[in-house]
Amino acid sequence: MKVVNLKQAILQAWKERWSDYQWAINIKKNCPKGATWDYLNLAEALLEQAMIGPSPNPLILSYLKYAISSQMVSYSSVLTAISKFDDFSRELCVKSLLEIMDMFSNRLRYRLCHGKAEECIGLCRAMLCTVVWLLQGCAWYCERLQDPNSFAVLESSLKACLERMANLLHSTKNRALVHIARLEEQASWTNVEQAVLRLAENISAVTNPTLKESLEECVSLVKSIPQMLCLQCDPPVHTTFPSVHAFIMLEGTMNLTGETQPLVEQLMMIKRMQRIPAPLFVLEIWKACFTGLIESPEGNEELKWTAFTFLKIPQALLRLKKYPQGEKTQDFTEDVNVAFEYLLNLTPLLDKADQRCNCDCLSLLLQECNKLGLLSEANTTTLTAKRSEDREHAPRLKTAENANIQPNPGLILRAEPTVTNILKTVDADHSKSPEGLLGVLGHMLSGKSLDLLLAAAAATGKLKSFARKFIKLNEFPKHISGEGSKSASVRALLFDISFLMLCHVVQTYGSEVILSDPSPSSETPFFETWLQTCMPEEGKTLNPDHPCFRPESGKVESLVALLNSSSEMKLVQMKWHEICLSTPAAILEVLNAWENGVLSVEAVQKITDNIKGKVCSMAICAVAWLVAHVRMLGLDEREKPQTMIRQLMTPMSGENTLQFYHERVVIMSSILEHMCADVFQQTGLSLRPAVEGQEPIPYRNLLPARLPIRQALQSQFRNVLEKGWVDSHAFHLFENLLHMGGVFWFTNNLVKELLKETRKEWASRVVELLYSIFCLDTQQITLTLLGHILPRLLTDPAHWHSLADPPGRALAKLSVWCALSSYSSHHKGQASARQRKRHREDIEDYTSLFPLDDTQPSKLMRLLSSNEDENSMLSSPGDRSMSSSLSASQLHTVNMRDPLNRVLANLFLLISSQLGSKTAGPHTQFVQSFVEECVDCSEQGSRSSILQFMPFTMISELVKLQSLAKPKTVLSITDLSLPLGRRMAAKAIAAL
Repeated sequence: MKVVNLKQAILQAWKERWSDYQWAINIKKNCPKGATWDYLNLAEALLEQAMIGPSPNPLILSYLKYAISSQMVSYSSVLTAISKFDDFSRELCVKSLLEIMDMFSNRLRYRLCHGKAEECIGLCRAMLCTVVWLLQGCAWYCERLQDPNSFAVLESSLKACLERMANLLHSTKNRALVHIARLEEQASWTNVEQAVLRLAENISAVTNPTLKESLEECVSLVKSIPQMLCLQCDPPVHTTFPSVHAFIMLEGTMNLTGETQPLVEQLMMIKRMQRIPAPLFVLEIWKACFTGLIESPEGNEELKWTAFTFLKIPQALLRLKKYPQGEKTQDFTEDVNVAFEYLLNLTPLLDKADQRCNCDCLSLLLQECNKLGLLSEANTTTLTAKRSEDREHAPRLKTAENANIQPNPGLILRAEPTVTNILKTVDADHSKSPEGLLGVLGHMLSGKSLDLLLAAAAATGKLKSFARKFIKLNEFPKHISGEGSKSASVRALLFDISFLMLCHVVQTYGSEVILSDPSPSSETPFFETWLQTCMPEEGKTLNPDHPCFRPESGKVESLVALLNSSSEMKLVQMKWHEICLSTPAAILEVLNAWENGVLSVEAVQKITDNIKGKVCSMAICAVAWLVAHVRMLGLDEREKPQTMIRQLMTPMSGENTLQFYHERVVIMSSILEHMCADVFQQTGLSLRPAVEGQEPIPYRNLLPARLPIRQALQSQFRNVLEKGWVDSHAFHLFENLLHMGGVFWFTNNLVKELLKETRKEWASRVVELLYSIFCLDTQQITLTLLGHILPRLLTDPAHWHSLADPPGRALAKLSVWCALSSYSSHHKGQASARQRKRHREDIEDYTSLFPLDDTQPSKLMRLLSSNEDENSMLSSPGDRSMSSSLSASQLHTVNMRDPLNRVLANLFLLISSQLGSKTAGPHTQFVQSFVEECVDCSEQGSRSSILQFMPFTMISELVKLQSLAKPKTVLSITDLSLPLGRRMAAKAIAAL
């Protein structure tokens, strides 16, 4: 039956005055088999005929109402037909249309809870058309309200139209459907915006305050539809955030050299996941910085924390200022100001920091923030005056001795521009007169100048550039051309000072600062080669018989003869790079001769004096080999090598011909002490007598003796939990335990500690602390947590009881936080230097978790393809039907050979199978908490991170859980950028 015939049948029914059921019987007889009434546009045809005159045709309307009651036509087809009527001057017709809309108010759920996805998308489009129609109707009536003759009638019609629009828009479900339609047909939303604009222009004509308020509310609801997923829950009520505090402590303690951008993005991730108000967020950062300053060990660690607080954090806040802050009520500078006002109330913390640093720390910090535009001049003045007033009542520890000591914060702030000047100086051409450069280097060696400059360079991202310049300087003495004794001395000093500085940088900030990316075209610098093959470092095993310690025998013999002679070492034409490479072999010859009785103790002392007498780098090369050699010996064989180490560490007495000997020896002693600490500890001997007032190397020997590492981990974690934050000492201990036990052992035991907590408040605290501890190696710990620990807990019924709330919900939150952080940093290539250098031998091959066949490139698409009507949910991901789990990630460009992507895909397949297994319990409660946390942490409604790995068919299972059966949840967990995602979301929402 064609449409024209359908119209003819309607007219025939009207002429012959058929009753509604007679019409239905006769019309069904003439309908082609297999065709639907929506396809034939029955609703539109009936309305078109019913609305021909100035008033509706009641008989034809009865046919439409019968079709609606008997479900011959769908809600979407009727709404679409109604929205095509545009003559609002025909009052009775509009009234009839509004009454027809009312017929669906109690039938929507019944009619569409089993609808197919395409029908549900049709419903979304119809809803959007209806919103446009109702807005246009309201605007039309508002425009004409100024006519006094028809005011009552128009107001009545406006009220009726507005009532239906309010009923439609007050339903979150209906707004969600309109939101889907907006994404499905972007052009249609323009009609909505135009209608809203037209209504807003004429709303002032409404004199009834109740009616006007209702209109404004409806306009506001329409405008809120595009932002449905951006509306966040209320922020938490508590005011302390241990995860922010602990993360800042971790970065300040272990990652000063890290780039600022990853730090900022990680902080923003924490702020967003926990919905922390900006002033409290900034306050927590400052609290952690001041805590770090107070508790840091004297020396290098204190300088690092000072640089981190006064140089790096202000720069990080400057970048935070440029981040979009969502719907903010005030500027970020005002947030910083409020944070400082809160900080001023923490007088004991500020007083303690001032005593430690011997200055007004807050005032210096306020000045730095003011320079960067983070604080206005007026606020800076007010805050500084308030702190000055508070300091008048602070306890003073000024003594005659420390009154003359310059405070570290001031020194660090002055060192920052000095670093730039030194870089320019070193960069200049000094081949003709290197003496001037030597004066600059000598000044850098005095006191704690070098450590100040390195800390400032590290905090401002210039340390790598600093190191490259000194590697280049270390290469300079290779080039020898007819030289006298003076130029030979300068060349020897340039080599020695640059070598010492580079060794000091490696021990203070790690070798990754020095090492450059390998380049096939250029030769590897000497220091880089020596560092990789000869220098002892934590966690690095050296082979004393390595070819790098065995140069040509002729060079070794001449060096031994030179060291054993009584005459003074000549510096002219000396190739210091070759000397350093030959020193280990020469030391081996001397050691063998001593052990075989050929040399006396006095002769060995003379040789070691010659080694350290001119160029300290020779002593470092000698001790580097001796340390590797001692590690291979039994405890009873170590006496003579360790004696040689002590001799090399002891400074020479008397005059020396080369400049800056005292300054160079101080750095050399520090380098050697760090090199030898481990081997001397094994024999219970000390390198040198303890000096009063000087602390040993910080953060060494942290693990309790004779205590199993699991007990050490449990004990330390309990201490941290009681205290409420993780301090620098604890982070170093946790890192040692992570190295010793491995990633799985470390993660598994800390998760067990979390699952012990049955108190909600404490479980939440554990999550925040564990999240920051896991930042020690976010990538590997996340892979272990999501790829090994969670699957074991979810698939083994014996473990299900441990997933009950509150620890189960806490574990879900921790898992989502780790997954989001890891995914975000991983896909931006932002692993920190600390994580990049750590080698893991205990991580499994994650390819086995989600196997792919390389010979069948399309297998993955088939494995993750979908049929929306198929609901085969089996007991495990491996048994699942290949056509049951299409996820959005497969429709975008996602590398499924990446371990993290693989683990996430596997985890969501496992969760999907758990939901479909029909066995409820704590494990399904965990899944519910996991998805809720994913939704809560989603960024402005974006599904571009871990939720993209969720199979689309999982949506229909999730909405069966009461707490997830919400329109916003469905919109959040579905990728609405894809047509299939929109259809699945529409189907799920229509069934709510």
